[in-house]
Parts: sequence; structure tokens; C-alpha cells
Amino acid sequence: MQESTVEIGKAAAILKLLGDKTRLTMVKMLDTNDYCVCEFVAIFNMSQPAISQHLRKLRDAELVQETRRGQWMIYSLNKENTYYPFVHSLLSHLPSQDFQLKQLEEQGLRISCD
Repeated sequence: MQESTVEIGKAAAILKLLGDKTRLTMVKMLDTNDYCVCEFVAIFNMSQPAISQHLRKLRDAELVQETRRGQWMIYSLNKENTYYPFVHSLLSHLPSQDFQLKQLEEQGLRISCD
């Protein structure tokens, strides 16, 4: 099976977007779990508007998708995106961020947004 190629301009845009440590960490975390904005606020110790701004940029690039569950917005990685194989190949070189979720659970801050 031949790898699909990504146009240079699009690759540059994705790399620029993921060049931000917070967004890169978010995408890596979303590769294994879905998260609520409120969980990202706790994990990154940032304001909700700042987290929402990062997620908006990722959503605008269609790298993440959101689903409403009641009053909560749940974010997941958009694995149907044309560029997901490119993004996933980048993520495969990064260490797991699952410890972030474990720490959140240990602190009693894992939100059940159902």
C-alpha cells in the first residue's frame, strides 16, 4: 500500500498549527481519548477561553471534531480527515500523554460529561 502524499503548503500549515506545544499535546492526547474542554483546563492549567481558542484552531483545520453532550463539548481527533495519516505518523514519534488522564483521575478531576 502506497503512502498518500501531502501537498507541501498543507503540510506546512499543519506543522505550524502543531508547532504550538499545547496544541501538539492536545492532539496527542486526543489520539487515544476524547476530552471535555473542562478537562483540558485542568490539565493545562489555562483559562477556558485560552483552551477554546486552541481547540477552535484545531477544529478549523478539521483535525479535531466536537460533539455536544448536554452542556458539555467533547473533543475527539478527526480520524476521517484526509490528513489524519500524516498527523498520526507525526504523533507516533511522540511519547504517550495518557499519564495526563491518570493524573486528572487521581486528583478527582476527571469529568464525566455525560
